[in-house]
Amino acid sequence: MAAPKKGRSASAQSKPGRSLALILIAIVGLTGGMFASGHTTPRLGIDLAGGTSITLEAKADQGSAINKANMDTAVDIMNRRVNGLGVSEAEVQTQGDKNIIVNIPKGTNSKEARAQVGTTAKLYFRPVLAQEATGAAAGTASPSASATGSSSASPSSTASPSSSASGTGEKASSSSSPSATATSQGRAVTDALKADSTPSASASAKASASPSASASTSTDAESAALQAKYAALDCTKKSVRTKAGEGVKPEDPTVACGEISGVWYKYLLGPSAVAGTEIDKASANFDTQGASGWQVVMEFNSQGRKKFADVTAQLAQNTQPQNEFAIVLDGDVVSSPFVQNAITGGSAQISGSFTQEEAQNLANMLSYGALPLSFKEQSVNTVTAALGGDQLHAGLLAGAIGLALVVIYLVAYYRGLSLIAIASLLVSAALTYVLMSLLGPAIGFALNLPAVCGAIVAIGITADSFIVFFERIRDEIREGRTLRPSVERAWPRARRTILVSDFVSFLAAAVLFIVTVGKVQGFAFTLGLTTVLDVVVVFFFTKPLMTLLARRKFFANGHKWSGLDPKSLGAQPPIRRTRRPAGPAGPVETKEA
Repeated sequence: MAAPKKGRSASAQSKPGRSLALILIAIVGLTGGMFASGHTTPRLGIDLAGGTSITLEAKADQGSAINKANMDTAVDIMNRRVNGLGVSEAEVQTQGDKNIIVNIPKGTNSKEARAQVGTTAKLYFRPVLAQEATGAAAGTASPSASATGSSSASPSSTASPSSSASGTGEKASSSSSPSATATSQGRAVTDALKADSTPSASASAKASASPSASASTSTDAESAALQAKYAALDCTKKSVRTKAGEGVKPEDPTVACGEISGVWYKYLLGPSAVAGTEIDKASANFDTQGASGWQVVMEFNSQGRKKFADVTAQLAQNTQPQNEFAIVLDGDVVSSPFVQNAITGGSAQISGSFTQEEAQNLANMLSYGALPLSFKEQSVNTVTAALGGDQLHAGLLAGAIGLALVVIYLVAYYRGLSLIAIASLLVSAALTYVLMSLLGPAIGFALNLPAVCGAIVAIGITADSFIVFFERIRDEIREGRTLRPSVERAWPRARRTILVSDFVSFLAAAVLFIVTVGKVQGFAFTLGLTTVLDVVVVFFFTKPLMTLLARRKFFANGHKWSGLDPKSLGAQPPIRRTRRPAGPAGPVETKEA
């Protein structure tokens, strides 16, 4: 019995229907998901569909100069912030000496984008001396989300069971009265304000403040003025909120406002303990082991690690709200978690009732919140497409012409084999379209003109994979083999060539995506996506389909229109197996009697 030839897979040859069924199920499932999500078309970039344009004016903040270096740093941070969730194709660029233009494609939540870009002041961690709800919710206490170290097994909020966790995870409302008297509260906060402007001194207050009692018992004019300002602060009024911490230096105590689940809270805060520039990175993670749900993980640099360890060690000894630290961005409190224990590992988690979006927004603010300058929003305009419908149609027409030329070449040169190539191109196009439609709402992918160019280039890459496979098959036929063994012998050789070629294309796309920003990223992302899809289509559709068609007489017998006619290919005589002679080789010498 002859041994099977190397490279021939009996399972792949006999059961190609499984691979075809798998890829067709994937196409049907993705298409169903596309219609279920309601996003049946790819989201277009600002150059094709218009969007929102935000103009920001830089202002010197606390001695920072408006120069090219600071403006470039601000552009880089804003670009990472608005593109923090994926390939949203937002454009951030300078205009003149002190303006930055942010263009956001249509389909992006413009309100959220304005909040992400507009909160551009420096980020600080300040110990909380007093806090209080204002407006209709005044008089209620509000436990905060918890902050724990990386060594903590299960970080969780310590709000009472009767409290309902809020949407943002920072507050939960419960009606509880202060345990300390008004006089002792006022003295505690007054002492903290009169002490040295260090985190330890600011965090030494032991009870919540009563503003009226604080003002009456204070002997320091500045402390009395600050507590009077806190008492009069009404955070429900926008004009009051914008001026609450105006002109305050990091080393001075201040007042601030923060909105939690539609309720505005006012804060009396101590001097800055840690600056946002001392955060190495922050990310939103889901706690799979505990009950905390979504949480924000912060990692500090060496300088911030020591400061954060010192302040949390002191805050953990205090009672609420003096065991909280407020995260203050652009004068607003975005979160005020309380400290359960000293955090010394350089990594901390903020946990509470966060949703995924809220955790990611807070992580973005912590990662990209420390700008060298502050910015004032000058204008917000809705812009039309920069290229317009004519340019979009011209780009699509160019792609259609390129596709038509590829199809004409395949039909003219490969004849019947062109049916396999065209079917594979259609499958690849369907997968590309569906994935682009789904990636729009998923990661913010926007299809701009460079991305369209990347999809057009991918047509050639995909067609090249088919040509490599077909030519390997034809080479086997030229050597005198029949079609079915030719397909199985040609596939291992063609597979190696296709993988190497696609790997080089994907590597080039990955490098482009990493080192560039803006529109070029759209080209790189589309090129990388279509390259991966080319591998999937060739392995799970083209090869199995070729195996099935090799069993049909039209291809197996080498019809002249099949593209596999042995005569037109100049095939050698068929390779035949012959038995070795039983006796020794060579002439047999006869013996005389």
